[in-house]
Amino acid sequence: MSGALSTLARASSHQEEIKKSRFLVQAAAVESPGQALAFLREASDPAATHNCWAYRIGQDYRFNDDGEPGGTAGRPILQAIEGQDMDRVAVVVTRWYGGIKLGAGGLVRAYGGTAAECLRRAERVPIVAMTQLAVHCDFAELALLRARLREWQADIEQEVFGTAGVALQLRLPDNHVAEAQRRISDITRGRSVAKRLD
Repeated sequence: MSGALSTLARASSHQEEIKKSRFLVQAAAVESPGQALAFLREASDPAATHNCWAYRIGQDYRFNDDGEPGGTAGRPILQAIEGQDMDRVAVVVTRWYGGIKLGAGGLVRAYGGTAAECLRRAERVPIVAMTQLAVHCDFAELALLRARLREWQADIEQEVFGTAGVALQLRLPDNHVAEAQRRISDITRGRSVAKRLD
């Protein structure tokens, strides 16, 4: 994987016939291995000859040849994901056997090629590194703070009201953290420091 990573904007599919075998590729953005496996189960067709798949979520990846010769299906699908600089993606390639054997090289090209073509045609969005910040402010400062959230593309993940004020947990893009920390210090006249939680 070379450049900036992206994921799918929406689920995508692609279909091809190769030597009478039909290949259907389905791809989706996923956030966790559990979500990836749920998508893989849902996208697989039990009536098909093979449902081969791969997913990558950061350093976490898995692939499965589903009965095809070892290394001819799942790994080429994973390589297609990596070759397209994609992450947080799950891909299932379903094959209905058409009676003509493709051979090991033909299978690698068929599975890897159809997966790559599906991802190439798909609409993608860049993956933005996110950070969580913990902030404590007085009740009077909460409205001022909330008014700034959109500028920093920040969301409130947690809000706890106490006797001494409000504890907030914010989630925002990495590239807005320094400005958010500076502005929070200004709004609270230095009484509150936004601390990174990761």
